[in-house]
Amino acid sequence: MHIAPFDNQNKPIVDTDDPTVPLNYFNIVKLKKGEAFEYQVPGYETCIVPATGSVDVDVESVPFPALGNRGEDVWDGEPEGAYVPVGAKAQMVCVSESAEVFVAGAKYDKVLDPFDVREHDLVQYGSDDTKTHRKIKHILGQKQHDKVGRLLVSELFTVGQGGWSGFPSHKHDTNRLPDETRHDETYNFRFKPNWGSGLQMLQREDNAPGDAYHIVDGSTICIDTGYHPCCVLPGYEMYYFTILGGLTQRSLVQYFQPTHAYQIETIPGIKDMIAKFK
Repeated sequence: MHIAPFDNQNKPIVDTDDPTVPLNYFNIVKLKKGEAFEYQVPGYETCIVPATGSVDVDVESVPFPALGNRGEDVWDGEPEGAYVPVGAKAQMVCVSESAEVFVAGAKYDKVLDPFDVREHDLVQYGSDDTKTHRKIKHILGQKQHDKVGRLLVSELFTVGQGGWSGFPSHKHDTNRLPDETRHDETYNFRFKPNWGSGLQMLQREDNAPGDAYHIVDGSTICIDTGYHPCCVLPGYEMYYFTILGGLTQRSLVQYFQPTHAYQIETIPGIKDMIAKFK
């Protein structure tokens, strides 16, 4: 499902128990200097990630000051995040001139401890030189595995050569271990320059025609079932903020589309990327 960009007025774009991706939660919060925003999401663990700007975060009286260091856009610096336990009260106060903040969430039933992820804690896989021109920056990734329930949060970058991401095509809509896990997935896209655009494919069955969505700067995509590669127009860079929420476990097990699975062996670094979604 494609949700076109709109002014959500700091209200969830993907709310709890969403009919398409019930395991996910997603909000975009926009603040000016000195403005505050407070939230609680019962039944969901969340992660606060400034897209731009800086905010002071308080999670049940645990402070995480000056979270976020990016200026003009998501390419302007490294991401940072703060983990908010299930149902906890979180507040953010804008300490820069303005801030745009992503709030990612996944359904979970246990209360853990809050923590922050700073620039030096990030783990990156891939580079601009890989055949599919993709790199991934894990905010809540393998490094935080023992501190998080079922939420995975990453930023993916596709460079401007008409590059593809999410290929070889894969899905993760059915719990049938050890071959596949059920993980709902939500994306928010940005383009550089911001008048760029791309394409999100969604193929429900191998070798059967699927759907395609024209994605623009600020598009949100919710993926429930099917194989889902995406691409950017030549000459533009593409970014997407990625939320994964598992049904029964945090580690993601992708099932690769049989027609294209052999290409795992042809793409440098792709096996390492696959292995790190834990």
